[in-house]
Amino acid sequence: MKLELEQELSISQVAERTGISAHSLRFYEREGLMLSPRISRDGGGRRRYKQADVEWLGLCIKFRASGMPIAQIRRYAELVRQGMGNEQERLAILREHQQRTVSQIAQLNDCLELISRKVDTYEQHLSAGTAQQLWSVETT
Repeated sequence: MKLELEQELSISQVAERTGISAHSLRFYEREGLMLSPRISRDGGGRRRYKQADVEWLGLCIKFRASGMPIAQIRRYAELVRQGMGNEQERLAILREHQQRTVSQIAQLNDCLELISRKVDTYEQHLSAGTAQQLWSVETT
């Protein structure tokens, strides 16, 4: 039985699958955010990504989208690359980011409530024909 080699992807294929640019992929690599310390290259020097690289990028993209600092992602990646024995430190990084994210969501919910009230107010005034009663800047 012949084993099938894992398919490797070009930088443009990974960019398409992850939704981030080739420039961002190079940035992630340069900043030490990738799980593999070095992305493999083909004979022509072009990057070749494995499925595990794509899955790791998905995690990093979510971390960044939720506001995790690059330094924290880098540290987390370093710990994962080191292997077993540092799970408590990894957990501490994740817990800290979780708490920061929960706080950001609470702040955004407060903002959304205010915006929703303002939208309701404008809709009510516009439908009642009393929009002139909304705030306006008077010039003197």
